[in-house]
Amino acid sequence: MKVSALIPAKGFANAKQRLSALLNEPERALLAETMLRDVLRQTLLARGLESTHVVTGDRRVREIAASLGAEVIIEEKEAGETEAVTYALAEMKHRGIQAALIIPADIPLLRAGDIELVLGQAARHDGLSPFALLVPSHDRMGTNALLLSPPDLIQLRFGYDSFSYHLSQVAAQELPLRVLENERIGLDIDEPQDLERFILSGDGAAESYGKVMEMRRAADARRSGDL
Repeated sequence: MKVSALIPAKGFANAKQRLSALLNEPERALLAETMLRDVLRQTLLARGLESTHVVTGDRRVREIAASLGAEVIIEEKEAGETEAVTYALAEMKHRGIQAALIIPADIPLLRAGDIELVLGQAARHDGLSPFALLVPSHDRMGTNALLLSPPDLIQLRFGYDSFSYHLSQVAAQELPLRVLENERIGLDIDEPQDLERFILSGDGAAESYGKVMEMRRAADARRSGDL
């Protein structure tokens, strides 16, 4: 089975609002950009992918994706993640892509080997019948990776409790249930506790980690100055 990756990415200006208690607006924008770079680099390093695509309506995101070697699918107007992914998958299918691996841009612990593990599961499939595999978020409320063959196999809905929704869509198609747990893929950075988990991981290999530690030191310095 030939698989292509799809990463949806919005502009950085209003990114990660739920982290506003910890990070100011420029810091949140920098974190979102750096996480996208981390995810893209690792995805492009993964062996076994036919191609890597980024869907976005933002000029800066397009520039970053193209500079790193990803193919860009342009949204005329930025909508929600579900709409962006649905649009991109239709375009990918039109281009003759057989299977798509959807991964978010905010999972900075991701490594190429994690993607290769997912692809290894797909390699066992005959490539002829429909196939779906889900990787949940750490709290099993979100879907942090979704491999679909064909790309439009099920209806999508990202956001709160998307994992249960996608499981129900797979069941409605009477497909085998395939779920892969992966701690690195499972940690997306949305809430302050997610950021704390990322810090506790001690994963200095991610550029995002260094940026977060710089931001933490800057925040500590600001607090010290207020005393």
